Amino acid sequence: MTANSTRMAHTSLSSLKLSWVNVAFFGTIHLLALLAPWFFSWSALGAMIVLHWLFGSIGICLGYHRLLTHRSFQVPKWMEYILTTIGALAMQGGPTFWVAGHRQHHLHTEDAEKDPYAASRGFWWSHMLWIFYPRAEFFERETYQKYAPDLARNPYYKWLDRNFLLLQIPVGLLLYAVGGWSFVIYGVFLRAVILWHTTWLINSATHMMGDRRFEVEDGSRNLWWAALLTYGEGWHNNHHAYPNVAKAGWKWWELDMTWWAIRGLERLGLAKRIVRPPADALAEV
Repeated sequence: MTANSTRMAHTSLSSLKLSWVNVAFFGTIHLLALLAPWFFSWSALGAMIVLHWLFGSIGICLGYHRLLTHRSFQVPKWMEYILTTIGALAMQGGPTFWVAGHRQHHLHTEDAEKDPYAASRGFWWSHMLWIFYPRAEFFERETYQKYAPDLARNPYYKWLDRNFLLLQIPVGLLLYAVGGWSFVIYGVFLRAVILWHTTWLINSATHMMGDRRFEVEDGSRNLWWAALLTYGEGWHNNHHAYPNVAKAGWKWWELDMTWWAIRGLERLGLAKRIVRPPADALAEV
């Protein structure tokens, strides 16, 4: 990042208003997650790992990202609703907010004014400060919904947009019934914090470090360890070169667990019209 762009980022940040509501919310969840050592059990850790995969890979990566945002494949509407509900359980916003923001990111990648989590503003802005200093064009529904009209007019998705946080109540009650407070601490709070930061690494780290297979106009990169943490999303240069392709990892060694789930749905006859890497691009890999 150049000195000029750093000054631009600081100038822009100073003109924005800090959301103490967002700071308090995310700060509280992080503090509760710090209770984890006092509530440790192997079963609670196992529950957290399973929910991180379910809400992260199946809900966010497969549902919110590859299905809703990019329409990389099709599933029956009832299955789409299930996948989207799992995504809403990840506590990363309703489907319209998430999809609209990510579509803006692809339309204006790294543009300091038009990309919600522009990496050109620096690591911490793209990682989390964009949430603490919310801009109206990215956080007010009347503005951002135009980037996801297919979701904004759907009654069920509108309901999820309003109530996604309330879905944590039945999750917490179920976890408490199964394993007490240790399951709640690990399955709700620690899971949320780890899933937030692993997801945010795609906005921040994969635009700053890693390898570039394709010469695209942005700084997206393939980052192997981010791909491991995000079930394949870390092959970010591949994704930015061909955003509508359902498969993020193109080489045999580029692990992409979310793609495995899509293939599983295909074998069950549930996923169709899957967008695969074009033959000419594969020949160059």
